[in-house]
This record gives sequence, C-alpha cells and structure tokens, in this order.
Amino acid sequence: MNSALPTGSTLIADLRPEAREAPESGIVEVMNYGRLREGLIPLWVGEGDLPTPAFIRDAAARSLAAGETFYTWQRGIPELREALARYHERLYGQPFSPERFFVTGSGMQSLQIVVRMIAGPGDELIIPTPAWPNFVAATSVGGARPVCVPMEYDQGRFTLDLGKLEAAITPKTRGMLINSPSNPTGWTATKAEQEALLALSRKHGIWIVADEIYGRFVYDGSARAPSFHDIMAPEDRVIFVQTFSKNWAMTGWRIGWIEAPEAFGQVIENLIQYSTSGSPVFVQRGAVAALDEGEDFIAGQIARAAEGRRIVHEGLKATNRVSLAAPVGAFYQFFTVDGREDSRKLALDLVDTANVGLAPGTAFGPGGEKGLRLCFARNAADLTEAVARLQKALMAA
Repeated sequence: MNSALPTGSTLIADLRPEAREAPESGIVEVMNYGRLREGLIPLWVGEGDLPTPAFIRDAAARSLAAGETFYTWQRGIPELREALARYHERLYGQPFSPERFFVTGSGMQSLQIVVRMIAGPGDELIIPTPAWPNFVAATSVGGARPVCVPMEYDQGRFTLDLGKLEAAITPKTRGMLINSPSNPTGWTATKAEQEALLALSRKHGIWIVADEIYGRFVYDGSARAPSFHDIMAPEDRVIFVQTFSKNWAMTGWRIGWIEAPEAFGQVIENLIQYSTSGSPVFVQRGAVAALDEGEDFIAGQIARAAEGRRIVHEGLKATNRVSLAAPVGAFYQFFTVDGREDSRKLALDLVDTANVGLAPGTAFGPGGEKGLRLCFARNAADLTEAVARLQKALMAA
C-alpha cells in the first residue's frame, strides 16, 4: 500500500495552466527586496504620497455612520453613475448617459471584466509594449494570448509603429489594449495616432480597450490628453477602463469603472455579480464626492507632478549616464542607464547603493527590458533627495 500523500508541489500540477502560469510581478520582487530598508525612498509603484483628501473620506464616513453597509446595485449606485456622467460631460464637452457607466472594484477588475467580455481561449489581444504588466497577465489568465508589439525607442522617447501593429493583426485578433498616456513610458497618443488606431479597429472589426487613466496628467498646458471620446462614433468597438486611484489619491479604496455601450449593461452586471457582487456603498459615496468636488485637488496633483517631472528629468539628465526624454503624460520617468543592460539587477542594486526603489523595465515586456521606471508623483523634497542618491550611485557604477 502506498502511503505517500500528495504534497502542494505535486497538487499544483492539477491546477489550470492559466492560473498556474500566471506571471510573477517583477515590480513586487524589487519591493519585497527593499520594502523594510530604513530610509528607503519608494518610487517603484504607481501612486503618490498624499492620502485621500478629507472631503472624500468624510463622505465615506457619513455613509458608514448612516449604516450603508448592505448589498447594493451591481452596476453602482445611481448617484455615482450620474456623477460619472456629469464628470465626463465637463471633461469632454459632450452628453453622456449614466447608463454607459458601471462601477467596479478597481481599475484592475474593470480590465479583467472587459478582457473576459471580448477574448478567451484561442483569441489574441495586441498590446503595445513596454506596458503595465497587468495587461499581459489579465489577458493570459483569461485564457487568451497576449501579442506584444514593441514600440520604437530612440533617445529615450517611444513612438508607436502603426505598420508593425497592423502586421500583428491575425484572424485570431480580438482587440488592442491601448494605454495613453502610458504607464510606464509616458507616451501619449496624438489625435492623429488615435484616428489611425480607430481606423484599424474599423477595418479589421476588432476592439479597442482604452485605458486613459492618466488622461489628466499632461504637461503641455492642455486640460487633458487626446481621447478616443473625441473621435469615436456610437457604433465603434471602444470600451474604456478607468479607476479612481490616480486622480483622487484613492489607490487603497479599490474602486473603478467601465464605460461601455448601454446595450452591454446586463452582461457587465452579470460579470460583476459573479465576481464581487458590487462595490461597497460607503466607498461609492466617497467616489461621488471625488467627482463632484475634486477638481481643485486634481489641479494640485498635476502641478505637483509637473514639478516632480522637472526635478527628476533634469537631475537624471545631469549624470550624463542615462538616456531619457521628459514624458508627455502620466507621472513616470522611464530611462536607461549606459552600460547597464539588466534592469532587474540594476533595480536591486539601487536598493542597496542608493536606498531608492525603482521598477525594473523587465516587468513591462518587450522593449522595456533595459529601462527603469520612476514614479514622480511625490513631494519635491523626497524627489530631490532620491535624485541626489541616484546621481551618486550611477556615477560610481
């Protein structure tokens, strides 16, 4: 009689391959290596150092005090969907129906739901890279195949080769995941580039999953980045994924939204029901306050990021050891270091030599392997100190 019992390492073989093979995060690896270092300046993740403002926290607290702790609308409370419509009308100068908006438990859940709606086993989704690693992970975990199309890189600046992107389209292609302004590079699609992408969507009958989460963070004096909202028609295959995390310093609240055609309402409601069964009402009350009262806070965030961008770009450029360009949008500086090809090792080394935490470019897919990402959505004093430490470490390397 064989008395041997299966162990965890043998049982794991019985898991679904898309779960078993989900990629580890290269960013988290560096964070785990350095998160307990005393005095370390953490610039590795996509969030600032400001807590959620009081007017948002207070709205959530009032909801909790009122006992709003029960199940609620799967699509989101009506008040929040109406506030989302008002916000979009102000931002894009056109009418929006509340029925286009669906509240989710984060931008990540928005992405997972949308990917599940349009792609599955045997399908392909095109992802221009370097890209937020969760794009690739959400696609592969959902059973589809991510097709990475590296962007062109010259003197620290990335550009999208539309011919290369179209060449990647096959009969299995179901859509493109377009993040503009981009995490991690700051690349921001022009109106002409978005028109070309929309033309490809129409020509080949494929979806555009538009991540315009950093659309307010632009540095040319514009109120926002170009958007597919500016050029799309009602019948176009465009779905937007969004989050409250960036504009309103709400990363820990885990709330986002999907914007999609009204006809998709029951489909999206079902997928929310079978994952989280809706977002907490008190969190949604905070989100209403963010949308209706948050413009001054957003303006302050953008001004702060603009100063951080200047400090980081000028300071790193002064080393004469890096290749970089000032990002057009988002709040990240992506750069490469002369003579250092392995960004994973470099990021780990900089934890030791500079006590600064950066994200390795290896986490962001093809085209990003040699680079590092630095989040500059932080106070000027910390960024000035971080740059000084990086200058010393890079010049000594």
